[in-house]
Amino acid sequence: MDAKRYLSSVGSGVKSTFTEHQSLLSFGEYLDLFLKAPRPHARNAAQYLRDVFDHFGSEELETPVGKRRRFKLFDLRYAPEAQAFRVAGQEEVQSEIYRVLGNFVRSGRVNKLILLHGPNGSAKSSIVAAIIRATEAYSQLPEGALYRINWVFPSEKRVRGGGPVGFGSGRPEAEAETFAHLEGDGLDARLPCPLNDHPLLLLPRKERRELLETHCRPKGREGASENDFILSDAILEGELCCFCRQIYGAMLGSFHGDFLKLLRHVQVERFYVSSRYHEAAVTVEPQLSVDAGFRQITTDKSHAALPAALQAVALYQPYGPLVAANRGIIEYADLLKRPMEHFKYLLGTSENGRVALEHFLLHLDEIFIASTNEKQLSLFKESGEFPSFKGRIELIRVPYLRRYGLEKEIYDQQISRATVGKHIAPHSTAVAALWAVLTRLKKPIPDRYGPEIREVIDDLAPLEKLELYDAGAAPDRLPGAQAKEVRKQLEAVYHESDVYPNYEGRSGCSAREVKTALFNAAQSPRFKCLTPMSVIEELDAICRDKSVHEFLQQEVVDGYHDHEEFVRVVESEYLDIIDEEVRDSMGLVSESQYRELFGRYVTQVSHWVKGEKIQNRITGAYENPDEDRMLEFEAIVMPPGDDRGGFRRALISSIGAHRLDHPDVKELDYGIIFPDLLRRLREHTFEERKRQLTRAKEHVLRYLSDERSSLDAKTRKQVEDTLDTMRDRYGYCEHCAQEAILFLMRRRYVGA
Repeated sequence: MDAKRYLSSVGSGVKSTFTEHQSLLSFGEYLDLFLKAPRPHARNAAQYLRDVFDHFGSEELETPVGKRRRFKLFDLRYAPEAQAFRVAGQEEVQSEIYRVLGNFVRSGRVNKLILLHGPNGSAKSSIVAAIIRATEAYSQLPEGALYRINWVFPSEKRVRGGGPVGFGSGRPEAEAETFAHLEGDGLDARLPCPLNDHPLLLLPRKERRELLETHCRPKGREGASENDFILSDAILEGELCCFCRQIYGAMLGSFHGDFLKLLRHVQVERFYVSSRYHEAAVTVEPQLSVDAGFRQITTDKSHAALPAALQAVALYQPYGPLVAANRGIIEYADLLKRPMEHFKYLLGTSENGRVALEHFLLHLDEIFIASTNEKQLSLFKESGEFPSFKGRIELIRVPYLRRYGLEKEIYDQQISRATVGKHIAPHSTAVAALWAVLTRLKKPIPDRYGPEIREVIDDLAPLEKLELYDAGAAPDRLPGAQAKEVRKQLEAVYHESDVYPNYEGRSGCSAREVKTALFNAAQSPRFKCLTPMSVIEELDAICRDKSVHEFLQQEVVDGYHDHEEFVRVVESEYLDIIDEEVRDSMGLVSESQYRELFGRYVTQVSHWVKGEKIQNRITGAYENPDEDRMLEFEAIVMPPGDDRGGFRRALISSIGAHRLDHPDVKELDYGIIFPDLLRRLREHTFEERKRQLTRAKEHVLRYLSDERSSLDAKTRKQVEDTLDTMRDRYGYCEHCAQEAILFLMRRRYVGA
């Protein structure tokens, strides 16, 4: 590669991007840009952030616990490299943040602090990080362009000697329309606005208001519809920051009030939101320092080149997180861990956007968002200062996830072969997610439900409640009518503790702690892969550490909060899964056989419900449905206590409802419609063929050990086919397949 040619190519690309993005403009050029599309250039911080949400779009999700609106910016699809940081679940939190932003827009100003509160590790920081990352990406797009002002001063040599400046007109410097495009030694000084002031603030307030109201055409705040553009106070009534105002006043005075001459010294610069460089996105950690200050810059020798009109002006430049975040978002991580005196200024700042410094007031246009844990918030509520803050804070609860599938997404995103350095055996993250969610569930409050369902709700075991939340699956033990009523009450069960301080999802094991357990499990020298067995060992280790983990100190209530027992529950669930996968891989009882048998039963029941005869496939004669065959099948799959006629009619009704909901599906999948019934059928078949399965699994273990040569060719071929299926269908390697089968044999088949 030729270095010179390569750099030339890169340079051309950078320059082209710089020009396309209209990175540097004169004020006149910016005004032309504004007049072509006024509304995008008249947004305050709240309007801009709400547009970020809208730009990436949203979708409505059908979940077992009700419909949810999910904003796609939290999926980070626009940043494939950041997929590990996707926010799983928390759709209610997303909608609450969007609602608050909408309130800010409608009121015309940011007037509250958004405070995300929840247990440690519930994704509060991840939610804010996703918002900031999306805002950064949006600011790179044409529709997300942001502009601020700089003050530029040409060199004395150019002013006296004249030359090609401004728009390249060849005029002498003294007659140039703008100094915004001067390069290199053409400038003696360039002073950027420390608060990223909006360029329109250069216009006098009266003229600015007329311009905005003419071109943005707001319909007024009273009775405005959702799509109306509302002009914010920051744009309508705002003023230049003190730093820029001092320059503005001094320069206007030196030009005897000639506003156009002053505008020659204005350079409008496009800037991009960046948390790394503290450009309109800043995170303040709970440190012992103030968030804004000022310094005098005219005493600095580097500014000796300023015009004479500014030499005598004491310019004070504000700085700090509040300043750097202006026109964007500032996050206060763990806000309530700071001493009160270090955030007490937020009483006024969050309501009116002003901060009083020694020499001037800062007027801010930014979103204030903070996070805290529940313990700190409880202490804060008891303090004498809380009543003053209460009306200036929007509290948004961020609980732990209570749906197992969403919890598993977190670990699947962040636990990979690259991060743990090992192959990850199937179900390793599932085991961790299942246990984590079980630790967070609370016993239902039966008195909140009617007498017909109260006892059933009271008897819900933790695992049954988890399955209800995750898939809307009622316990297998319940008759059809009760199961239907439980599903009907699902949303009420899910939200029953929302109004209580000790709500469901406030306590339990955090995803952060579970991830640590997964990484520790990956370091186990006893296992060549990250396996569910090593994860279970780490979960047991967590349960022994009661002095470290507060959630382990909860009182056990009817099986809830029994975290050590939950490890055994998770282990049993895992054994059920691998037992089924190994059996399926061996081909002893294939899935297609289950479904075929189920299909024959459905055919018999369908004719029975309709009162029709059924054609015998062998004789061709029409006969009544085979009652003995149906009774034999129902003895296996039907919940005890169910009425046979009601069970059969409900089965056909479920199939009809599924067809209505899925009109494009040509072939019914009974495994989707009746997962519980199929599982009962598998378990029954397993019990009947247990000895045969035991021998087959022993052959697999011998094949994977030093005894492979003792197996005959036919048996070796059967084992190889089994391992191939386990690898291709389920993702096992030889090592984790051996470990899984050995674990299964020790726990389930000893003495079989």
